Amino acid sequence: MSKRLLAEFLGTFWLVFGGCGAAVLAAAFPDLGIGFVGVALAFGLTVLTMAFAVGGISGGHFNPAVSVGMAVAGRFDAKDLVPYVVVQLIGAVVASTLLYLIVSGKADFADIGSFATNGYGGASPGQYGLGSALIIEFVLTFMFLMIILGSTHGRVPAGFAPIAIGLGLTLIHLISIPVTNTSVNPARSTGPALFVGGVALQQLWLFWVAPIAGAAVAGLVHKALLEKD
Repeated sequence: MSKRLLAEFLGTFWLVFGGCGAAVLAAAFPDLGIGFVGVALAFGLTVLTMAFAVGGISGGHFNPAVSVGMAVAGRFDAKDLVPYVVVQLIGAVVASTLLYLIVSGKADFADIGSFATNGYGGASPGQYGLGSALIIEFVLTFMFLMIILGSTHGRVPAGFAPIAIGLGLTLIHLISIPVTNTSVNPARSTGPALFVGGVALQQLWLFWVAPIAGAAVAGLVHKALLEKD
C-alpha cells in the first residue's frame, strides 16, 4: 500500500505542477504564450506520462473522482478510497506550494492572481454561470471515466490505455477551459484554491460535487451496461 500511495502522490503532484504550472507560467507569457491549446496538452501529457510511469503500481488514478468511479464500477477496493484521496490531495497541495514559491519569485510579483483556479460566474474565464459549470463538469467527468474504464478493460489490448486517457483529458480541457478553467478533478481544484482563497474556496464545492457525481454515474453505467461481454 505504501508504494501505491507514493505512486498516487507523485502522479497527482505531476498533474497539478505540470498542468497548472503551464497555465500559470506559460499560458499568457508575453508574445509567446502557449494559450488554451498548450494548457490542454500539458494536462493530458501529465496524465499520459505518469500513467506509464507509475500507473502499473497504483492504477494511475491521480484524481479523487477517478478513484470513486473505479470503486463504483467494482474495479477498485472501496476500503482504499480514503487513503488514495488523502495522498492525492497532499500531492496537489505540495505542487501548488512549489508553484507559489516559483511565481512569487518573479521580479514584479504583486499577487498570484487566479492561480489556475476553477470557478463559475465572475470566476469563469468566459463568465459562464453555475448551471453551465455543473453540467459541463458532470458530463466531462462522466466521459473521462468512460474512457478510463473502457481503455483499461481486459478485452482491450494492453499497454495503450495511458494514450487514450491522456488524449481524453486533453480533449476535455479543449472543450471546457473557457467555462470553468476545467477541473474534472477535485484535488487539482483544491490545491490552487487554498492559495487564492475568497471566491475560489467558496466555489470549490462544485468542483467536488460535479466531478464525483459524474464519475459515480459513469461507474454505474459501465458496470451495468458495458462490463459484461
